[in-house]
Amino acid sequence: MVKKLFSKNYNKIDEQERLEIIEKSSKQVSRGVFYSTIIIITSFLPVFLLTGQEGKLFHPLAFTKTFIMLVDAFLVVTLAPVIISFFMKGKFTDGSKNPINRFLEKVYEPIIRTCMKWRKTTIGINVLALVVSVPLLTSLGTEFMPPLDEQSILFMPVTLPDVSNEEAKRILQVQDKIIKAVPEVDKVLGKAGRASTATDNSPISMIETIIMLKPKSEWREGITKKEIINELDTKMQIPGVVNGWTQPIINRINMLATGIRTDVGVKVYGQNLDSIYVLSNRVKEALEEIPGVKDLYVDPITGGKYLTVDINRQVLGRYGLTVNDVNTVVESAIGGSPIGQTIEGRQRFSISVRLAQDYRNSIDQLKRIPIKTPALGNVPLSAVASIKFEDGPPMITSENAMLRGAVLFNVRDRDLGSTVKEAIETLNTKLGAMPNGYYIEWSGQYENLIRGQQTLMMILPVVLLIIFVSLYLAFKSIREAFFSLITVPFALIGGAYMVYFYGVNLSVAVAVGFIALFGIAVETGVVMVIYLNDAMQQLVKLRGNSSETISKDELKEFVIAGAAKRLRPKIMTVSVALFGLVPVLWATGVGSDVMQPIVLPMIGGVLTSSTHILLVTPLIFLMTKEYELRKFGKLEVYETQH
Repeated sequence: MVKKLFSKNYNKIDEQERLEIIEKSSKQVSRGVFYSTIIIITSFLPVFLLTGQEGKLFHPLAFTKTFIMLVDAFLVVTLAPVIISFFMKGKFTDGSKNPINRFLEKVYEPIIRTCMKWRKTTIGINVLALVVSVPLLTSLGTEFMPPLDEQSILFMPVTLPDVSNEEAKRILQVQDKIIKAVPEVDKVLGKAGRASTATDNSPISMIETIIMLKPKSEWREGITKKEIINELDTKMQIPGVVNGWTQPIINRINMLATGIRTDVGVKVYGQNLDSIYVLSNRVKEALEEIPGVKDLYVDPITGGKYLTVDINRQVLGRYGLTVNDVNTVVESAIGGSPIGQTIEGRQRFSISVRLAQDYRNSIDQLKRIPIKTPALGNVPLSAVASIKFEDGPPMITSENAMLRGAVLFNVRDRDLGSTVKEAIETLNTKLGAMPNGYYIEWSGQYENLIRGQQTLMMILPVVLLIIFVSLYLAFKSIREAFFSLITVPFALIGGAYMVYFYGVNLSVAVAVGFIALFGIAVETGVVMVIYLNDAMQQLVKLRGNSSETISKDELKEFVIAGAAKRLRPKIMTVSVALFGLVPVLWATGVGSDVMQPIVLPMIGGVLTSSTHILLVTPLIFLMTKEYELRKFGKLEVYETQH
């Protein structure tokens, strides 16, 4: 609107004429700007349909941007003209006298004239760049979400399921001592077994160690977090222990959402635990040689040790004992019996009594546990029961009323999508047919990746259709709507190149960046089409609407004028987007590694889409108008003053 006022070459006008000029200029651009805002809002519809972890992360972004754009659309058609009427007073010079305008036009006009001279070459270069960007995108790796650096490490080793408490404690202390020796480590806190909560089903064989790192300024020069993990993994090669490396927050999210505590898990379902364990080991063997698969191990579902006390009922009668008498002694001696409670302020602690560890750490000691009889005094437990260790499942896991095992692994030094894709192909080749009643299912981050991709692929065509309809309502012309919408694929060029050269994997965050880019690209295209149509109105008003009065040279000059004389507002539209996004590339700290994949396609796409709009859109517009003059003998002029 402001640019439109500057284009009027006048010094002194009366109040009525000034308000009429403001009203006319506002009407010309308000409809296009309003629908551009609606299009940007529409482009964020896929973000609203995301669910799970990705939905919780990006819904606030989508809601914030939507509310801002709704208020912006309202203010554009209501408050902006009023504010302009207050401040746009006094004497104004022609826009061509502005030094910035003159510089931009001096650079732009020779380029646009060259493009119109070499039409096929210009269009061919654009199409070639678009074609090349497609294999660039397809060659990129895929992942669910870019890994968020939590500035800490979660070490989750798994040992044998029948490990004793003392051995687990010893392993934990040795590991903590080795970890603390690394210079970048600040604090180490390890835990074996489950916490006193119903949501933590960790067996004693699973250790969780949280490693807090020092600030990066105190790290060794040139070292990265990935190298620290590799160094720790090399030092922590303990026999009988399978290492696992992740981060605390994402680990809890994975466990709560999918039941898998690593990046990826292959769930094996069936009816028998032994058969599930055999199949799980076959899966593990097939996955061992795949690049990117790290921390691979089978979730133990056999190998647990159980102390079995088999009571001899025939012997019990000779001593005058009952089964309950024996069970009470076993429970009290091994498990402990509550005898009271101690009170310390507001805290309450139960008191239990059981045999000392020296008297219950072997079967021979347990056999000598005395049982008091009514008439024969004390007899050893072995007199009325046989005691032995038996193998069994350390923990039984079931889903959908079926027993489940799992093969777990993390993905490092490679993207998640291609790693799992190769793993699936390998399993299909090596595993062969599964027994009846047994099947496998992929879970973990890959499960989230597939869900996010399916959501985006279903809604994106609908969004493009809504954007096209909005453009048609803005211009009342399918052709003009097409001119604005065609900038979307060319916006992909810069986004694809930017993501490729930064080495970022395709993820939901990158998809959100492309979605935001579509709205910005269409908005800039709408501004260009408005000014090109305005130039055609001026041509028809000056020369009439006939092929006999309008020459090709005149048509070309007016198209160039429509593109060049309104160059500053188009550059401003692009610059505002870039100025707000580029600083994110230099951002550091927690969250920056998630924001950069969103911003990269937007920055690259804005650059290429604006180049296409400034150079190719006027060329296609000119070729279309020349075709209209040849075929119909007149121009189809669309009214821009709504």
